Amino acid sequence: MNKLSLAVICALGLGMTAVSAEEADVVVVGSGGAGLSAAVTAAQAGKNVIVLEKMPIIGGNTLRAEGGMNAAGTLQQLEHGITNDSAQIMSLDAQKSGHYLNNPELTLTLAENAKDAEQWLLSLGAPFCHRMGRGGGQTRARGHGPCDGAPVGAAVVKALYSTASKLPSVQIRPSSKVTQLIEKDGKVVGVKVEGKDKKEYTIDAKAVVLATGGFGANAKLISSLRPEYKGFATTNQPGALGEGLELAKGVGSTFVDLREIQAHPTVIPVKGILISESMRARGGYLINQEGKRFVNELLPRDVVAAVLAQPTGKAWLLIDDKLVKSNKLAAGYVAQKLAVSGNNVSELAKAMGVPEANLKAAMAQYDEAYKTKKDTAFDRPEMIAANNVWPMYAFQITPAIHHTMGGVRINKNAEVIGVTAKPIPGLFAAGEVTGGVHGGNRVGGNAVADIVTFGRIAGANAAKAAN
Repeated sequence: MNKLSLAVICALGLGMTAVSAEEADVVVVGSGGAGLSAAVTAAQAGKNVIVLEKMPIIGGNTLRAEGGMNAAGTLQQLEHGITNDSAQIMSLDAQKSGHYLNNPELTLTLAENAKDAEQWLLSLGAPFCHRMGRGGGQTRARGHGPCDGAPVGAAVVKALYSTASKLPSVQIRPSSKVTQLIEKDGKVVGVKVEGKDKKEYTIDAKAVVLATGGFGANAKLISSLRPEYKGFATTNQPGALGEGLELAKGVGSTFVDLREIQAHPTVIPVKGILISESMRARGGYLINQEGKRFVNELLPRDVVAAVLAQPTGKAWLLIDDKLVKSNKLAAGYVAQKLAVSGNNVSELAKAMGVPEANLKAAMAQYDEAYKTKKDTAFDRPEMIAANNVWPMYAFQITPAIHHTMGGVRINKNAEVIGVTAKPIPGLFAAGEVTGGVHGGNRVGGNAVADIVTFGRIAGANAAKAAN
């Protein structure tokens, strides 16, 4: 035997010890609201969990969620006198707004479990209250969020991360990109990871939860699916590129509704800063460049995105000083100098560059609609605030890519469905990486409900699979 052959034998077996893969009961890919909900739930079921996040900070798109979390039949909703809501009505609202493209089983699962998910967040320390005022596409006021009007997403991440960091069975690793799902005998049994130092390693797992989010920041993919959206800005964080779809594809997953991409109608041009739908729910209304109202502001997002049809493709959102002084989110927008303002109609019209007479007439029409509780011009169903305390603030807005409703196909147990039309053993998914829940258009407030509700379902069923 020559020296080279001997060296090879030693390297392969005799002279080197094989590096063993790490092990975990459950691996969660992604650290947004869905991933953290899954991780905490699995850990509370007694499992060891590793959360892998490709970005250097945790939270994903959830950190950018502003408006609220929808849930029907919560105690807070009942205390506000909303006694005529139910999971069935919430599900029907979502299906109607989604143009009935939704998977009804998934939408009903969301609606039936959202109130328990909201109660669970409360138990973890989320400072949530019920918020009066409907979002677009809702027939009942079912939004929940921080009592002071602060953004909902940061509060969700804070409550979940604070809980997870106190659980010794949970590890959270930022800057850790999953490059492959490992499959053996038709079952997902682990992941390959590229860590902070670019070194690759493997984690063996009894179950994997995909919670990688959507692809709203992947302009190339979006324009290939929907050419009319080419050049649109996005409200998504830069990591929302859709790699989770490729990971799922690698193990034979199927997909649904990939072309269903939502443009949010009220985004600051160029900057891509979203002005929450909750501003409209609390009395804000829209004015075009001619100084006129042009739409029922509480219609579903894709309808309100009719601002595209307005001259210049832009419009204005008006709110008053009463809302700014009472709502932390509104106050934050003004502090960022995102709005122009005026102490009277003349000043405001000049700042907006719209005809003063038209603006005055539009404001008078809205004021009359509030007083009579009947919007004869556009049939807005709810006039919750007069929106007439000066100074008034106007945000110039335009649509931008906001949410991708399509993704990995799952069932009501958050199991990923493969090409055999059966669940892929060991693989679960939750949040924006999935499709079927929202159909062709998502109702504002249903995303946070989705990530927490299906995150919990995925975590619970991954824990069971780990048994």
